[in-house]
Amino acid sequence: MWIANIGDSRAVVCERGAANQLTVDHEPHTTNERKRIEKQGGFVSTFLGDVPRVNGQLAVARAFGDQSLKAYLSSEPDVKHVPINSSVEFVILASDGLWKVIKNQEAVNLVNSIKDPQATAKRLTSEVLAKR
Repeated sequence: MWIANIGDSRAVVCERGAANQLTVDHEPHTTNERKRIEKQGGFVSTFLGDVPRVNGQLAVARAFGDQSLKAYLSSEPDVKHVPINSSVEFVILASDGLWKVIKNQEAVNLVNSIKDPQATAKRLTSEVLAKR
C-alpha cells in the first residue's frame, strides 16, 4: 500500500489489534516545519488558547490551497510504502477532526469489531461528537 499525506490528514493501520501511525501530521510548530516556514520568510505564532498557526492564520504547515500563504507552505506530500500482509486488519484515514479528539489506539479499539466501512465512519464520528 502507498500512503501519501499532506496537512492534517493521518493514516493509522490496525495490525494485530495495535494502532500504528503511518503518516506524520504537518503541524507548524514541529521543528522541521517551523524551520522550513521561517526559511521562506514566514512565521509561526501561538496565541493563548489557540493552536500554532502559519502567519497567525493556518494551523497546518502543508496544504494545496491558501493562496495568500503559498510562499510559506509546502504542497509536497510525505509518501510511504507499507507492505500489507495478513496481520494488517484495516486502515483509518482521517483528518484532525478525529485525531485531535481521539488517540490512535482508542480509534482502533472503537471500531475493531465493525466490518462495514460506513458503520465504522459513523461510530468514529459519533464518538468525536460525544466528546466535544
